[in-house]
Amino acid sequence: MKPAPFEYSRARSVEEACALLAADDGARLIAGGQTLVPLMAMRLARPTRLVDIARIPELAYVRDVHVDDPQLHGREEASGEGKAAAVAIGATTKQAVVEHDALVRAKVPLLAKAMPLVGHDATRARGTIGGSLANGDSAAEIVLTAVTLGATLTWRVDGRTEQAEASQFFLGPMVTALPPAACLLEARFPVWSEPRVGTGFHEVNERHGDFAFAAAAAQIAVDGDGRCTRAALGIGAATAVPLRLDGVAKALQGTRCEESLVRRLVAEALAEVETMADLHASAEYRRRAAITLAVRAVSDAHRTARRA
Repeated sequence: MKPAPFEYSRARSVEEACALLAADDGARLIAGGQTLVPLMAMRLARPTRLVDIARIPELAYVRDVHVDDPQLHGREEASGEGKAAAVAIGATTKQAVVEHDALVRAKVPLLAKAMPLVGHDATRARGTIGGSLANGDSAAEIVLTAVTLGATLTWRVDGRTEQAEASQFFLGPMVTALPPAACLLEARFPVWSEPRVGTGFHEVNERHGDFAFAAAAAQIAVDGDGRCTRAALGIGAATAVPLRLDGVAKALQGTRCEESLVRRLVAEALAEVETMADLHASAEYRRRAAITLAVRAVSDAHRTARRA
């Protein structure tokens, strides 16, 4: 099929993009187009106007955000003057750039672990970080990583800047807190200051690069004895929105993340959670897969943390 007719505008600034969106209720932003264009081709999305923000230079970057930065608002966990508290990634930054970025590899290892699983080389070359986040697909690896790490998303709307933590940003399948006339600016991923940090990311899908049926992401810090001092664990694709299992993460502190313990804790956490069912996988399969993938992700994270 072919897309329905639409108008096209190339915005030269964030404010211009917001103005174009506000002037047309059917307008949609486009940067890489790796999610929106296929939806348009199937006529599942019928925007009346596409507002292209791909060439707005101030939206493409990867950089440190420091404690003394007045825009940090003091919520990221860090200590020490000038020490990086977060890595900020502009909304139109290409996924391939993030995948190979040295700063991301060094300071946001869970995101670096997830990036090769996002689609294929060709889609990552055009797809953007902001595009994935703004579409809010529960099966998206970047979305799961943002929720797991407690990333902060910032957008511009009606001449003001607003933000929300990822766990509050994603409201349902392909539904986010982003206002209709808003332009996503950046995502800030917290940097862990512990010296021994490890990560794990596992998913199950029909083919590599396809949307996952279930996924799990984990980041763990350990002490010299291999005991967990800090943990973050998230489940994606199996539920309407990714879930951060804070209760499990807290219970793992002081332990060596034994498989039996992790399996029991995750199973208890998901016992009352509604999992999705469709033609590809039943709700019960997704629940069992999510538990197993969480165990594997935590095991990988603990093992790599001990070797760090």
